[in-house]
Amino acid sequence: MFKIGCHLSSSKGFTAMCRDAVKIGANVFQFFTRNPRGSRAKPIDEGDINSFLRLAEENGIAPVLAHAPYTLNACSKDERTREFALETMADDMLRMEYTPNSLYNFHPGSHVGQGAERGIELISEILNKIIEPKQTTTILLETMAGKGTEVGKTFEELRAIIDRVELNDKIGVCLDTCHVHDGGYDIVNDLDGVLRHFDEVIGLDRLKAVHLNDSMNVCGAHKDRHEKIGKGHIGLEAFERMINHPSLKDLPFYLETPNELDGYAEEIALLKKLYRGDVR
Repeated sequence: MFKIGCHLSSSKGFTAMCRDAVKIGANVFQFFTRNPRGSRAKPIDEGDINSFLRLAEENGIAPVLAHAPYTLNACSKDERTREFALETMADDMLRMEYTPNSLYNFHPGSHVGQGAERGIELISEILNKIIEPKQTTTILLETMAGKGTEVGKTFEELRAIIDRVELNDKIGVCLDTCHVHDGGYDIVNDLDGVLRHFDEVIGLDRLKAVHLNDSMNVCGAHKDRHEKIGKGHIGLEAFERMINHPSLKDLPFYLETPNELDGYAEEIALLKKLYRGDVR
């Protein structure tokens, strides 16, 4: 089954997101756990979640992917900023268990001049504090474009984080197509080579989700500006190859393109036409 969806607003709750997903032809979706540029999370509404779980099961919607707020920086030089990341992610882990067996994605952070090695050490320290043996949530490290002092711009940096996490069976990777393209991985002309390198460094078994985004920039620009599918430097033919690639086609794909619901519906319909497998 082709798993395709997009980022939806969580302001109205889980049930409303699920209904929006069904409306636009999606069978997966992503949402922010709280304000993407703030810290406050809405109280858990168990009635809403129970309604969502029933509706999701009826419509085959899974897995949901939660995205941590952009304000988190797990490898900041500032201790209070790191504490904020720890507190937020620990709270998110508790909240995620209300929707079991889901995915939780976060940007590893920026080392702000400390160096990637120190950044990797600080990120893994936080992960070791928040991961519990019994949790059902898989935490995903997102591939980054490499702007500024971002950690996670190479597969090797992500692997170094994973290796430092004690319970790393709870850790996976979310591959963002815009980010890896902007980071210098040629997914347009050498997708096989990029995925082979990913497998050699991290292991394809760790790849749990794909952010499907075109890019406003050329390969290696290190800028991270998303574009609508087929409208940027990656192009529609490359996306057709990606969603049908044997190593990717069974993964959940989440659109983060600059769209409203109608635009997402059009992209989902387009990608379903390009998918050569079962698109139920």
